Amino acid sequence: MDLLRFFTAGNVDDGKSTLIGRLLYDSQSISTDIIETLTRQSKTTGENTTIDLALLTDGLRAEREQGITIDVAYKYFSTDKRKFIIADTPGHAQYTRNMFTGASTAQLAIILVDARNGITDQTKRHSIISATLGIPHVLLCINKMDLVSYSEERFNEIVSEYQAFAKLIGLKQVDFIPTSALAGDNVVHRSEKLGWYKGLPLLEYLETVEVDEGNQNEEARFQVQVVIRPQTEALHDYRGYAGSVLSGDFHVGDEVTILPSGAQTRISKIESNLKEVKTAGRNQPVVLHLEDDLDISRGNTIVPKNALPQTEKILQATICWMDSSAFHSGQKFLLQQNSFRTKAIIKEIHSKIDIHTFQDLESDGNLHLNELAKVSIKTADGVSFDPFKLLPKTGSFILINENTNQTVAAGVI
Repeated sequence: MDLLRFFTAGNVDDGKSTLIGRLLYDSQSISTDIIETLTRQSKTTGENTTIDLALLTDGLRAEREQGITIDVAYKYFSTDKRKFIIADTPGHAQYTRNMFTGASTAQLAIILVDARNGITDQTKRHSIISATLGIPHVLLCINKMDLVSYSEERFNEIVSEYQAFAKLIGLKQVDFIPTSALAGDNVVHRSEKLGWYKGLPLLEYLETVEVDEGNQNEEARFQVQVVIRPQTEALHDYRGYAGSVLSGDFHVGDEVTILPSGAQTRISKIESNLKEVKTAGRNQPVVLHLEDDLDISRGNTIVPKNALPQTEKILQATICWMDSSAFHSGQKFLLQQNSFRTKAIIKEIHSKIDIHTFQDLESDGNLHLNELAKVSIKTADGVSFDPFKLLPKTGSFILINENTNQTVAAGVI
Protein backbone atom coordinates (compact mmCIF):
# COMPACT_ATOMS: atom_id res chain seq x y z
CA MET A 1 0.00 0.00 0.00
CA ASP A 2 1.51 3.32 -1.03
CA LEU A 3 1.81 6.44 1.13
CA LEU A 4 0.64 10.00 0.40
CA ARG A 5 2.13 12.89 2.37
CA PHE A 6 0.14 16.10 2.15
CA PHE A 7 -0.20 19.36 4.04
CA THR A 8 -3.03 21.81 4.55
CA ALA A 9 -2.64 25.59 4.51
CA GLY A 10 -4.84 28.63 4.30
CA ASN A 11 -5.96 31.77 6.05
CA VAL A 12 -6.82 31.71 9.74
CA ASP A 13 -10.41 30.45 10.15
CA ASP A 14 -10.60 29.03 6.62
CA GLY A 15 -11.35 25.69 8.27
CA LYS A 16 -8.13 23.69 7.84
CA SER A 17 -8.33 21.82 11.12
CA THR A 18 -12.09 21.28 10.73
CA LEU A 19 -11.55 19.86 7.24
CA ILE A 20 -9.00 17.33 8.48
CA GLY A 21 -11.20 16.52 11.46
CA ARG A 22 -14.15 15.91 9.16
CA LEU A 23 -11.98 13.76 6.89
CA LEU A 24 -10.89 11.57 9.82
CA TYR A 25 -14.32 11.49 11.47
CA ASP A 26 -16.41 10.66 8.41
CA SER A 27 -13.91 8.08 7.15
CA GLN A 28 -14.19 6.35 10.56
CA SER A 29 -10.47 6.76 11.22
CA ILE A 30 -10.94 7.80 14.87
CA SER A 31 -11.21 5.41 17.78
CA THR A 32 -14.23 5.52 20.10
CA ASP A 33 -12.22 6.69 23.13
CA ILE A 34 -10.81 9.66 21.19
CA ILE A 35 -14.30 10.63 20.03
CA GLU A 36 -15.50 10.54 23.64
CA THR A 37 -12.57 12.69 24.77
CA LEU A 38 -13.13 15.23 22.00
CA THR A 39 -16.86 15.38 22.77
CA ARG A 40 -16.03 16.35 26.38
CA GLN A 41 -13.43 18.91 25.25
CA SER A 42 -15.83 20.38 22.69
CA LYS A 43 -18.20 21.36 25.47
CA THR A 44 -15.49 23.59 26.99
CA THR A 45 -15.02 25.52 23.73
CA GLY A 46 -18.61 26.73 23.60
CA GLU A 47 -19.22 25.22 20.16
CA ASN A 48 -22.81 24.43 19.21
CA THR A 49 -21.82 21.26 17.39
CA THR A 50 -21.68 17.91 19.17
CA ILE A 51 -17.97 17.59 18.49
CA ASP A 52 -15.41 20.27 17.59
CA LEU A 53 -13.60 18.48 14.76
CA ALA A 54 -10.74 21.01 14.78
CA LEU A 55 -9.54 19.58 18.11
CA LEU A 56 -8.26 16.50 16.27
CA THR A 57 -5.36 18.48 14.85
CA ASP A 58 -4.99 21.38 17.29
CA GLY A 59 -2.49 19.53 19.40
CA LEU A 60 -1.52 22.05 22.09
CA ARG A 61 -3.87 23.17 24.84
CA ALA A 62 -2.57 26.75 24.68
CA GLU A 63 -3.44 26.87 21.00
CA ARG A 64 -6.94 25.59 21.68
CA GLU A 65 -7.51 28.30 24.26
CA GLN A 66 -6.52 30.94 21.69
CA GLY A 67 -8.66 29.26 19.06
CA ILE A 68 -5.76 29.08 16.57
CA THR A 69 -3.25 26.55 15.32
CA ILE A 70 0.37 27.70 15.63
CA ASP A 71 2.41 24.49 15.42
CA VAL A 72 2.49 21.89 12.66
CA ALA A 73 0.15 19.10 13.76
CA TYR A 74 0.70 15.69 12.16
CA LYS A 75 -1.97 13.03 11.77
CA TYR A 76 -1.77 9.54 10.33
CA PHE A 77 -4.60 7.47 8.92
CA SER A 78 -5.26 4.91 6.22
CA THR A 79 -8.04 3.52 4.05
CA ASP A 80 -8.20 0.29 2.10
CA LYS A 81 -6.47 2.04 -0.79
CA ARG A 82 -3.73 4.21 0.69
CA LYS A 83 -1.90 5.39 3.82
CA PHE A 84 -1.74 9.11 4.62
CA ILE A 85 0.41 11.52 6.63
CA ILE A 86 -1.22 14.94 7.09
CA ALA A 87 0.58 18.09 8.21
CA ASP A 88 -1.85 20.80 9.36
CA THR A 89 0.19 24.03 9.09
CA PRO A 90 -0.52 27.45 10.62
CA GLY A 91 -2.42 30.16 8.77
CA HIS A 92 -0.74 33.21 10.30
CA ALA A 93 1.87 35.02 8.19
CA GLN A 94 4.33 35.03 11.10
CA TYR A 95 4.50 31.23 11.04
CA THR A 96 5.89 30.90 7.52
CA ARG A 97 8.77 28.77 8.86
CA ASN A 98 6.28 26.21 10.23
CA MET A 99 4.58 25.93 6.87
CA PHE A 100 7.93 25.62 5.08
CA THR A 101 8.80 22.72 7.40
CA GLY A 102 5.45 20.98 6.98
CA ALA A 103 5.53 21.36 3.20
CA SER A 104 9.14 20.27 2.66
CA THR A 105 8.36 16.53 2.48
CA ALA A 106 4.87 16.75 0.99
CA GLN A 107 3.71 15.32 -2.32
CA LEU A 108 0.46 17.29 -2.32
CA ALA A 109 -0.60 20.71 -1.03
CA ILE A 110 -4.21 21.34 0.00
CA ILE A 111 -4.72 25.10 0.08
CA LEU A 112 -8.03 26.18 1.57
CA VAL A 113 -9.94 29.23 0.37
CA ASP A 114 -13.00 30.69 2.08
CA ALA A 115 -15.63 30.85 -0.68
CA ARG A 116 -16.77 34.23 0.64
CA ASN A 117 -13.32 35.84 0.59
CA GLY A 118 -11.77 34.19 -2.48
CA ILE A 119 -8.05 34.40 -3.28
CA THR A 120 -6.13 36.38 -0.65
CA ASP A 121 -2.50 37.33 -0.05
CA GLN A 122 -2.21 34.32 2.25
CA THR A 123 -3.45 32.05 -0.54
CA LYS A 124 -0.74 33.46 -2.80
CA ARG A 125 1.91 33.11 -0.09
CA HIS A 126 1.12 29.44 0.47
CA SER A 127 1.05 28.82 -3.27
CA ILE A 128 4.42 30.49 -3.75
CA ILE A 129 6.00 28.35 -1.04
CA SER A 130 4.51 25.29 -2.74
CA ALA A 131 6.03 26.42 -6.04
CA THR A 132 9.40 27.11 -4.38
CA LEU A 133 9.47 23.61 -2.89
CA GLY A 134 8.34 22.01 -6.13
CA ILE A 135 5.24 20.33 -4.66
CA PRO A 136 4.02 17.99 -7.46
CA HIS A 137 0.28 18.54 -6.91
CA VAL A 138 -1.73 21.48 -5.55
CA LEU A 139 -5.41 21.12 -4.63
CA LEU A 140 -7.39 24.29 -4.07
CA CYS A 141 -10.16 23.35 -1.66
CA ILE A 142 -12.84 26.04 -1.87
CA ASN A 143 -14.43 25.68 1.56
CA LYS A 144 -17.50 27.08 3.28
CA MET A 145 -19.60 26.67 0.14
CA ASP A 146 -22.67 26.52 2.41
CA LEU A 147 -22.11 30.21 3.20
CA VAL A 148 -22.40 31.19 -0.48
CA SER A 149 -25.49 29.02 -1.08
CA TYR A 150 -23.38 26.38 -2.88
CA SER A 151 -22.98 28.77 -5.81
CA GLU A 152 -21.42 27.26 -8.94
CA GLU A 153 -20.83 30.78 -10.26
CA ARG A 154 -18.80 31.74 -7.18
CA PHE A 155 -16.77 28.52 -7.42
CA ASN A 156 -15.95 29.19 -11.08
CA GLU A 157 -14.89 32.78 -10.32
CA ILE A 158 -12.33 31.59 -7.77
CA VAL A 159 -11.09 28.79 -10.06
CA SER A 160 -10.54 31.24 -12.92
CA GLU A 161 -8.65 33.73 -10.75
CA TYR A 162 -6.43 31.07 -9.21
CA GLN A 163 -5.60 29.42 -12.56
CA ALA A 164 -4.20 32.74 -13.80
CA PHE A 165 -2.05 33.10 -10.68
CA ALA A 166 -0.88 29.45 -10.78
CA LYS A 167 0.34 29.96 -14.35
CA LEU A 168 2.25 33.07 -13.27
CA ILE A 169 4.22 31.25 -10.54
CA GLY A 170 4.72 28.03 -12.48
CA LEU A 171 2.43 25.58 -10.68
CA LYS A 172 1.91 22.65 -13.04
CA GLN A 173 -0.77 20.37 -11.61
CA VAL A 174 -3.69 22.18 -9.91
CA ASP A 175 -7.10 20.70 -9.07
CA PHE A 176 -10.21 22.24 -7.46
CA ILE A 177 -12.86 20.82 -5.11
CA PRO A 178 -15.80 22.72 -3.52
CA THR A 179 -16.48 21.68 0.10
CA SER A 180 -18.15 22.56 3.37
CA ALA A 181 -16.00 20.99 6.08
CA LEU A 182 -18.41 21.92 8.88
CA ALA A 183 -21.41 20.41 7.11
CA GLY A 184 -19.46 17.50 5.63
CA ASP A 185 -20.23 18.33 2.01
CA ASN A 186 -17.86 16.75 -0.52
CA VAL A 187 -15.25 15.76 2.09
CA VAL A 188 -15.78 12.01 2.35
CA HIS A 189 -19.21 11.75 0.73
CA ARG A 190 -20.45 13.39 -2.47
CA SER A 191 -22.92 16.20 -1.71
CA GLU A 192 -26.32 16.53 -3.36
CA LYS A 193 -26.13 20.25 -2.61
CA LEU A 194 -23.18 20.45 -5.02
CA GLY A 195 -24.86 18.47 -7.79
CA TRP A 196 -23.30 20.71 -10.46
CA TYR A 197 -19.82 19.52 -9.42
CA LYS A 198 -18.92 16.36 -11.38
CA GLY A 199 -15.50 15.69 -9.85
CA LEU A 200 -14.45 13.52 -6.90
CA PRO A 201 -15.04 14.26 -3.21
CA LEU A 202 -11.88 14.96 -1.24
CA LEU A 203 -11.18 11.50 0.20
CA GLU A 204 -11.68 9.75 -3.13
CA TYR A 205 -9.40 12.32 -4.75
CA LEU A 206 -6.71 11.65 -2.12
CA GLU A 207 -7.04 7.90 -2.62
CA THR A 208 -6.61 8.10 -6.39
CA VAL A 209 -4.34 11.07 -7.16
CA GLU A 210 -1.22 9.77 -8.86
CA VAL A 211 1.97 10.49 -6.94
CA ASP A 212 5.39 9.15 -7.79
CA GLU A 213 7.31 8.26 -4.64
CA GLY A 214 10.30 8.65 -6.87
CA ASN A 215 11.10 9.05 -10.51
CA GLN A 216 11.60 5.56 -11.92
CA ASN A 217 14.63 6.86 -13.78
CA GLU A 218 16.17 8.56 -10.75
CA GLU A 219 19.80 7.85 -10.00
CA ALA A 220 20.83 5.69 -7.05
CA ARG A 221 21.99 7.58 -3.95
CA PHE A 222 23.11 6.20 -0.56
CA GLN A 223 24.52 8.18 2.36
CA VAL A 224 26.46 6.49 5.13
CA GLN A 225 24.92 6.87 8.59
CA VAL A 226 27.10 4.45 10.54
CA VAL A 227 30.34 2.61 9.76
CA ILE A 228 29.98 -0.84 11.35
CA ARG A 229 33.23 -2.42 12.56
CA PRO A 230 32.57 -4.87 15.41
CA GLN A 231 36.22 -6.04 15.51
CA THR A 232 35.21 -9.10 17.50
CA GLU A 233 36.93 -12.44 17.16
CA ALA A 234 34.03 -13.80 15.11
CA LEU A 235 33.77 -10.65 12.94
CA HIS A 236 37.36 -9.50 12.92
CA ASP A 237 37.37 -8.21 9.32
CA TYR A 238 33.74 -7.07 9.13
CA ARG A 239 33.33 -3.58 7.67
CA GLY A 240 29.85 -2.44 6.62
CA TYR A 241 28.27 0.89 5.79
CA ALA A 242 24.77 1.28 7.20
CA GLY A 243 22.06 3.69 6.07
CA SER A 244 18.87 3.99 4.03
CA VAL A 245 18.84 4.09 0.24
CA LEU A 246 17.84 7.67 -0.59
CA SER A 247 16.84 6.94 -4.18
CA GLY A 248 17.17 4.45 -7.00
CA ASP A 249 18.46 0.87 -6.68
CA PHE A 250 21.78 -0.69 -5.74
CA HIS A 251 22.88 -4.17 -6.79
CA VAL A 252 25.68 -6.51 -5.78
CA GLY A 253 28.48 -5.99 -8.28
CA ASP A 254 27.67 -2.34 -9.04
CA GLU A 255 30.67 -0.11 -9.66
CA VAL A 256 30.36 2.88 -7.33
CA THR A 257 32.08 6.14 -6.47
CA ILE A 258 32.53 7.44 -2.92
CA LEU A 259 31.98 11.17 -2.51
CA PRO A 260 33.46 13.62 -1.81
CA SER A 261 36.79 11.70 -2.14
CA GLY A 262 36.05 10.33 -5.62
CA ALA A 263 37.43 6.87 -4.73
CA GLN A 264 36.00 4.03 -6.81
CA THR A 265 35.15 0.45 -5.84
CA ARG A 266 32.47 -2.21 -6.26
CA ILE A 267 29.59 -3.40 -4.02
CA SER A 268 30.52 -6.88 -2.81
CA LYS A 269 27.55 -7.60 -0.56
CA ILE A 270 24.24 -6.06 0.58
CA GLU A 271 22.59 -6.94 3.90
CA SER A 272 18.99 -6.19 4.88
CA ASN A 273 17.46 -7.37 8.17
CA LEU A 274 20.55 -9.53 8.82
CA LYS A 275 20.11 -11.35 5.51
CA GLU A 276 22.06 -11.06 2.29
CA VAL A 277 20.11 -9.64 -0.66
CA LYS A 278 21.06 -9.00 -4.27
CA THR A 279 19.44 -5.58 -4.59
CA ALA A 280 18.26 -2.68 -2.41
CA GLY A 281 15.75 0.05 -3.30
CA ARG A 282 14.55 3.48 -2.22
CA ASN A 283 13.95 3.98 1.55
CA GLN A 284 15.29 0.48 2.34
CA PRO A 285 17.64 0.35 5.37
CA VAL A 286 20.67 -1.72 4.41
CA VAL A 287 24.34 -2.38 5.08
CA LEU A 288 26.59 -2.09 2.03
CA HIS A 289 29.91 -3.93 1.79
CA LEU A 290 32.61 -2.80 -0.61
CA GLU A 291 35.42 -4.73 -2.27
CA ASP A 292 38.12 -2.27 -1.14
CA ASP A 293 39.00 -0.90 2.29
CA LEU A 294 38.61 2.82 1.80
CA ASP A 295 38.57 5.83 4.11
CA ILE A 296 34.78 6.21 4.41
CA SER A 297 32.99 7.96 7.25
CA ARG A 298 29.50 9.08 8.31
CA GLY A 299 27.96 11.43 5.72
CA ASN A 300 29.90 10.12 2.73
CA THR A 301 27.76 9.44 -0.33
CA ILE A 302 27.88 6.24 -2.39
CA VAL A 303 26.66 6.59 -5.98
CA PRO A 304 26.93 4.68 -9.28
CA LYS A 305 30.26 5.26 -11.01
CA ASN A 306 28.62 6.66 -14.15
CA ALA A 307 25.81 8.68 -12.51
CA LEU A 308 27.46 11.26 -10.29
CA PRO A 309 25.61 14.08 -8.52
CA GLN A 310 27.08 17.57 -8.36
CA THR A 311 29.69 18.13 -5.67
CA GLU A 312 30.31 21.79 -4.86
CA LYS A 313 31.64 24.06 -2.11
CA ILE A 314 29.53 27.01 -3.33
CA LEU A 315 25.80 26.31 -3.29
CA GLN A 316 23.05 28.42 -4.87
CA ALA A 317 20.01 27.91 -2.65
CA THR A 318 16.67 29.27 -1.49
CA ILE A 319 16.37 29.38 2.29
CA CYS A 320 13.70 30.18 4.86
CA TRP A 321 15.14 31.95 7.91
CA MET A 322 13.73 30.27 11.04
CA ASP A 323 15.58 31.95 13.89
CA SER A 324 14.04 34.72 15.99
CA SER A 325 17.48 36.37 15.94
CA ALA A 326 18.32 38.07 12.66
CA PHE A 327 21.17 36.87 10.46
CA HIS A 328 24.33 38.92 10.65
CA SER A 329 27.20 38.96 8.16
CA GLY A 330 30.04 36.59 9.00
CA GLN A 331 27.84 34.27 11.06
CA LYS A 332 29.14 30.69 11.07
CA PHE A 333 26.92 27.65 10.64
CA LEU A 334 26.92 23.93 10.31
CA LEU A 335 25.20 22.77 7.12
CA GLN A 336 23.49 19.40 7.56
CA GLN A 337 22.22 17.33 4.64
CA ASN A 338 20.85 14.02 5.98
CA SER A 339 23.82 12.56 7.90
CA PHE A 340 26.42 14.78 6.21
CA ARG A 341 27.61 17.84 8.13
CA THR A 342 30.13 20.55 7.30
CA LYS A 343 30.97 24.10 8.33
CA ALA A 344 29.38 26.85 6.24
CA ILE A 345 28.75 30.57 5.88
CA ILE A 346 26.21 32.54 3.87
CA LYS A 347 28.52 34.18 1.37
CA GLU A 348 25.93 36.44 -0.24
CA ILE A 349 22.21 37.21 -0.06
CA HIS A 350 21.28 37.81 -3.70
CA SER A 351 17.64 38.75 -3.14
CA LYS A 352 14.65 38.22 -0.92
CA ILE A 353 11.43 36.67 -2.18
CA ASP A 354 8.20 38.60 -1.78
CA ILE A 355 5.93 35.82 -0.52
CA HIS A 356 2.83 37.59 -1.79
CA THR A 357 3.91 38.42 -5.34
CA PHE A 358 6.78 35.95 -6.04
CA GLN A 359 8.95 38.93 -7.08
CA ASP A 360 12.62 39.23 -6.15
CA LEU A 361 13.29 42.10 -3.73
CA GLU A 362 16.62 43.86 -3.44
CA SER A 363 18.66 42.46 -0.54
CA ASP A 364 19.61 44.66 2.39
CA GLY A 365 22.10 42.05 3.63
CA ASN A 366 19.88 40.98 6.50
CA LEU A 367 17.54 38.06 7.13
CA HIS A 368 14.74 38.06 9.66
CA LEU A 369 12.35 35.43 10.97
CA ASN A 370 10.17 33.82 8.24
CA GLU A 371 11.89 35.60 5.33
CA LEU A 372 12.72 33.66 2.16
CA ALA A 373 15.87 34.52 0.24
CA LYS A 374 18.09 33.38 -2.60
CA VAL A 375 21.63 32.98 -1.30
CA SER A 376 25.11 31.65 -2.01
CA ILE A 377 26.48 29.35 0.69
CA LYS A 378 30.17 28.50 1.02
CA THR A 379 31.05 25.20 2.71
CA ALA A 380 34.28 23.82 4.14
CA ASP A 381 33.77 20.45 2.41
CA GLY A 382 32.20 19.62 -0.92
CA VAL A 383 28.46 18.90 -0.72
CA SER A 384 27.17 16.15 -3.06
CA PHE A 385 23.63 16.95 -4.19
CA ASP A 386 21.01 16.78 -6.91
CA PRO A 387 18.76 19.79 -7.57
CA PHE A 388 15.86 19.73 -5.10
CA LYS A 389 13.20 19.53 -7.80
CA LEU A 390 14.83 16.36 -9.13
CA LEU A 391 15.62 14.70 -5.81
CA PRO A 392 14.46 16.45 -2.59
CA LYS A 393 16.39 14.13 -0.27
CA THR A 394 19.79 15.24 -1.55
CA GLY A 395 18.77 18.76 -2.59
CA SER A 396 17.63 19.96 0.85
CA PHE A 397 19.51 20.94 4.00
CA ILE A 398 19.35 22.86 7.26
CA LEU A 399 21.68 25.45 8.74
CA ILE A 400 22.58 25.08 12.43
CA ASN A 401 23.97 27.81 14.67
CA GLU A 402 27.46 26.60 15.52
CA ASN A 403 27.32 28.02 19.05
CA THR A 404 23.78 27.17 20.19
CA ASN A 405 23.13 24.08 18.05
CA GLN A 406 19.74 25.56 17.08
CA THR A 407 18.37 25.17 13.55
CA VAL A 408 18.26 28.67 12.07
CA ALA A 409 17.30 28.01 8.42
CA ALA A 410 16.06 25.36 6.04
CA GLY A 411 16.96 25.42 2.39
CA VAL A 412 16.68 23.84 -1.04
CA ILE A 413 19.39 23.76 -3.69
